[in-house]
Amino acid sequence: MSARRVGFWRSNSLTLVFGGAFLVVLAAQAVAGRAQFNEQMAVAGLQQIGFGAYLTSSDFAVDVTENWQSEFLQFFLYVYGTVHLVQRGSPESKPLDRVGSESERDQRMGDHARSDSPRWAGTKDWRQALYGHSLGLVMAAFFLLSWFAQSVSGAAAYNGERLRQLQDPIGWGAYLGSADFWDRSLQNWQSELLAVSAMAVLSVYLRQRGSPESKPVGSPHAATGIEG
Repeated sequence: MSARRVGFWRSNSLTLVFGGAFLVVLAAQAVAGRAQFNEQMAVAGLQQIGFGAYLTSSDFAVDVTENWQSEFLQFFLYVYGTVHLVQRGSPESKPLDRVGSESERDQRMGDHARSDSPRWAGTKDWRQALYGHSLGLVMAAFFLLSWFAQSVSGAAAYNGERLRQLQDPIGWGAYLGSADFWDRSLQNWQSELLAVSAMAVLSVYLRQRGSPESKPVGSPHAATGIEG
């Protein structure tokens, strides 16, 4: 079946399903987060807040952004790391003999661009260089922006907790050096790095029929960079 004959919903099902699941889980997180927050307020003898107030609170913002920044960090490191790093037998890796940024012929750039190639791929100036690194740059930008948002909302949430305990608030710069900020960041980073490492190694020996993240079921363990 040609791509043109496939309906919109089916041809975009991966994005639509995961995007929809994201919204459902985000809403569920907001409900659970508000309940937990109000439990803490009740224990402290303080006034509970409504759902709308919680959605605009720093407590909700920091919980969301600390997870977003770690996810974008994972993909940023993976996009750049897999240019030069390989794993023998993993479909998540390039073939062992293609380490590096590869030639313009391999990448269909410049004079080797095809009629259906993106327009900037066929240029020979800054546009080609920018487009050739656009995925990693955007992932890096998303990581830095969400990490910055985490630091701002985290500082507000941290100071809110200090005020409830009748302690003086601290500045944003001081919060960047606090244990709370780095604990929130590092506990997410280590989990993302573990997940990537596990996927790279387990995909050498294990299979998932029909998944592009897996080699074909009958492929040898040593086959590298093969999708099924």
